[in-house]
Amino acid sequence: MKNEKLKKMIVISIFTAIAFITVALIRIPFVPSVEFLKYEAKDVIIAIVGFLFGPLSAVFVSVAVSFIEMLTISTTGPYGLIMNIFSSLAFVLPSAIIYKKNKTIQSAVIGLVAGVLTMTASMLMWNYFITPLYMGVPTEAVVGLLLPGILPFNLIKSLINAVLTFILYKPLVKVLRKANLMPSTEITSNTENKSAIIYNVIAAILLVVLITVIIILKFSNNT
Repeated sequence: MKNEKLKKMIVISIFTAIAFITVALIRIPFVPSVEFLKYEAKDVIIAIVGFLFGPLSAVFVSVAVSFIEMLTISTTGPYGLIMNIFSSLAFVLPSAIIYKKNKTIQSAVIGLVAGVLTMTASMLMWNYFITPLYMGVPTEAVVGLLLPGILPFNLIKSLINAVLTFILYKPLVKVLRKANLMPSTEITSNTENKSAIIYNVIAAILLVVLITVIIILKFSNNT
């Protein structure tokens, strides 16, 4: 039992470090009207932790990464910390909770879709209340950015992270099992394997579409 807990702590620590590295290295603005918002992929790592170990572990990694980010590379202080935590949890908690109840491909898809919708909707609210405080602008100025900027940004960001989570989760589980950091307990049927192939093809196509949208938005911003 102690050995399993140690392995869990090691894996969570590794994923926490990876999540922070992704934030430090990948920060891409792509919606012209909200260049202060940048895409980063840490929620992919946090969502995978949620799938592996449940919602509480995802909460821990969300808070830890956001806190480290505030102390190192962030320029938004406590307001940025709060927004980062709210954003990550809005995405990963629905995914982790739904997947924990029934660990199937369909549950993973439903959970990720729920995470996309929850994050997109909740960030409209949090930006309305918090963004004027740390940007020092009137609430009306932020309201003008909600639909043309903040809504599409969070929708595209969460969709990309959902797709990447779905594509990367199983391969990472296999790597962890080969490294003896995860038990080999799941048995996958032929039907589930076929479903996984179909879902991965759809996910890959969606990822290409989303990347194309980002390129178009970036290009329109530069012209």
